[in-house]
Amino acid sequence: MTDLLGELSAAGVAIWLDDLSRTRLSSGGLDQLRREKHLVGVTSNPTIFAKALSDADEYNWQLKDLAIRGVDVEESVRMLTTYDVRWACDVMRPAYDASAGVDGRVSIEVDPRLAHETEKTVAEAGALWWLIDRPNLFIKIPATEAGLPAITATLAQGISVNVTLIFGLDRYSQVMEAFLAGLEQAKANGHDLSKIGSVASFFVSRVDSEVDKRLEKIGSDEAKALRGKAAVANARLAYERYGKVFSSDRWQALADAGAHPQRPLWASTSTKNPDYRDVIYVEELIAPGTVNTMPESVIHAYADHGETRGDTITGAYDEARKVFTDLESVGVDMSDVIATLEREGVEKFEASWLELLDGVRKSLTAAAQGTGAPNKAAKGNAQAAEQAGGNA
Repeated sequence: MTDLLGELSAAGVAIWLDDLSRTRLSSGGLDQLRREKHLVGVTSNPTIFAKALSDADEYNWQLKDLAIRGVDVEESVRMLTTYDVRWACDVMRPAYDASAGVDGRVSIEVDPRLAHETEKTVAEAGALWWLIDRPNLFIKIPATEAGLPAITATLAQGISVNVTLIFGLDRYSQVMEAFLAGLEQAKANGHDLSKIGSVASFFVSRVDSEVDKRLEKIGSDEAKALRGKAAVANARLAYERYGKVFSSDRWQALADAGAHPQRPLWASTSTKNPDYRDVIYVEELIAPGTVNTMPESVIHAYADHGETRGDTITGAYDEARKVFTDLESVGVDMSDVIATLEREGVEKFEASWLELLDGVRKSLTAAAQGTGAPNKAAKGNAQAAEQAGGNA
């Protein structure tokens, strides 16, 4: 049989999993994906954790211990989630070692309620870094206005960063600037740049969801013909900007000091519209030096029928620009689309975090009372969180 995921990996795409749970860890499922499906990274988010904690009995013993010790809810969430991420880092360590520290990374997000508070974000990033204490960790920081200086400050401390919730091109340029500044400060601070990693998580399918909704409302034939084109065009133009920044003299000076580039990571790659091909956000975004983080269902779908047609990005910049011109001509304001998506992205992760806290609070109460299967008390909350936020 043809190894379709192997072809994708050979084309320069790092395959990451957009999911994490203790069941996946304890069953050996994550390690199996690493060994058999070319998996070289893992991402998590508040929604993923909310679902994981509601679905598995593996958390019961830890919830009981936390309840006996009287640990508060927020610290309990920290203990539960960092336990899983630390374990996942150990599972992915072979990929980290084999790639000289480029891959094998596992991401954990700072409290999304801090998205608009720079100093608290930096402090939270540092706390998660020393608590998990694994070199192949990524701390996820949202690309909000307050997040940008937090990204620079965190990198300056030698902490690896996954910048999340990037939707627009101008914000992406600011993210790359924050990355370069952070590495320059890290170098000045005496850190080994070869040990610092970073990716920039550029969200894909959510762009189509928002733009398509607006095109449907416009309702003209010209508008409807543009459905399903905005997200790929947006990501392709992001890669064009990536190419310019990471071929600059400024970057070369950092590369000469051992730095690795901040790779663009395609997030939100599950197809939300059933009319679209289920692997469209993988097939249409293949280029060297990229990461694609997928739900397991998309990984298996690509393994079954994905088509690796070489680089599907760099030759399509003019086509992507035309899509943007056409969207503007039919009345779609992309700047408003991006602003809406960033605002909603933060709000959804905040909602998921609150649902996670509420679910763990109920589970701790159940554990303290000895009512059994305490994590099941969180199930309804986690389902609500999943509906609100969805995977990345």
